[in-house]
Amino acid sequence: MVFHVPVMLEKSIEMLNIKPDGIYVDATYGGGNHSAEILKKLNSKGKLIAIDQDEDAIKNANKNIDNLMLIHGNFKYLKNYLKYLKIEQVDGIFADLGLSWYHVDNSERGFSYRFDTKLDMRMNYYSDFTAEKLINEYSFEQLCYIFKYYGELPQYNKIAEAIINYRKKEPIKTTGQLSSIIVELFPKNLIYHNLSKVFQAIRIEVNHEIENLKSFLNQTIDILKPGGRLAILTYHSLEDRIVKNFMKTGKTENEIKLKIDKNVEKMIFKSITKKPITPSSSEIKKNRRCRSAKLRVVEKI
Repeated sequence: MVFHVPVMLEKSIEMLNIKPDGIYVDATYGGGNHSAEILKKLNSKGKLIAIDQDEDAIKNANKNIDNLMLIHGNFKYLKNYLKYLKIEQVDGIFADLGLSWYHVDNSERGFSYRFDTKLDMRMNYYSDFTAEKLINEYSFEQLCYIFKYYGELPQYNKIAEAIINYRKKEPIKTTGQLSSIIVELFPKNLIYHNLSKVFQAIRIEVNHEIENLKSFLNQTIDILKPGGRLAILTYHSLEDRIVKNFMKTGKTENEIKLKIDKNVEKMIFKSITKKPITPSSSEIKKNRRCRSAKLRVVEKI
């Protein structure tokens, strides 16, 4: 089972500056590629805590590794997991925020417009909130919000209106049904680009991705040791703005840094990557899905 072709794998691990006896977190285990590279750099005293909310990822993992602790859960509970493991602070945290190939290419999960299947899009099987529920129950205002802010679609109101009008006649149950309702709203040369954004917006809302990301980031301040590094791979502008702002200010909202006096501000992180690292042209050629990736890394002061 191929979960995810790793993006900027060597650079991501290099930027973590791994100590052989350190404690590290892979907050998005996925196919385990980044975890495997971190483990290669750890000695018998080092530890890796790997988290994934998708049960399939955990089932697919190699569980016979002494210094690997696998957790089936959401990274928004990171501090609770570490407390349970009696770990106060760690030396580094990595997260790849991209949707895995497994999710995109698995027709049964409903993440892609390429398959006509049920509207699902849940990362966590145990959640009862699906894309179908969202599409059929959200108000016009709620639909406008997610398509405007999570999909960054200029025609967000027309998309919401088309959905509302159609579901008055019958429920919208499949990805194919949804695509057929809105496809005429897009220019022919941008149909697939815009459909991707529509599905992205729905997926973000179904899985509460923005709220979870903010919760996770805020916890890293206390969890990281001084000198510990935080490395995040982002793939779309909304999450990248949140990560960029957090790494710069220590806040997930647009808040200023804590003032000590008129001239001095308390800094939480120092930047390791002045500008985000992006994939090389050769990597993009091999994996077109990585072309929007950005790697940002900071070190706790």
